[in-house]
Amino acid sequence: MSAAVRIVTDLPVPPERAFALSLDIGAHLRSMAASGERAVAGRTSGTIGLGETVTWRARHLGVVWRMTSRITVLEAPCAFVDEQVRGPFARFRHEHRFEPTAEGTRMIDEVTFRAPLGVLGRVAEGLVLRRYLRTLIVERNRSLASELRVASDDRQDPASSPSVS
Repeated sequence: MSAAVRIVTDLPVPPERAFALSLDIGAHLRSMAASGERAVAGRTSGTIGLGETVTWRARHLGVVWRMTSRITVLEAPCAFVDEQVRGPFARFRHEHRFEPTAEGTRMIDEVTFRAPLGVLGRVAEGLVLRRYLRTLIVERNRSLASELRVASDDRQDPASSPSVS
């Protein structure tokens, strides 16, 4: 059985813009600056595409981790999936969906994962990992929303702002 995290973020931009920024390695690095995340192998800059991999190196929970992810699904501008091919999880899959709304885009992140170490991993999922991953993705989405908002200032109402749930 896998653990899951679902986050919904509303953005005041068209799905094409949210989709494109979500595939940008530089945007990801800026959103994960607090963990010192770096792209160290595979696609390390620009836009990642179908079948491509990126290896991330970052400090999370006080430990330096390396995780290689591959883009396994790419359906512009509606969805893409990245899956761990090497790293700390027994399984890690992150589905990104982009749905048009009257106000712009509803970005939906669904992460399913399984920690290693059997029963100990299941305990870690419930006590730490689910909450930690949710916080990481919420912060990532806030960073993406901020970048999209800055780029769109001349095209949107300054009172509008993204919402994350």
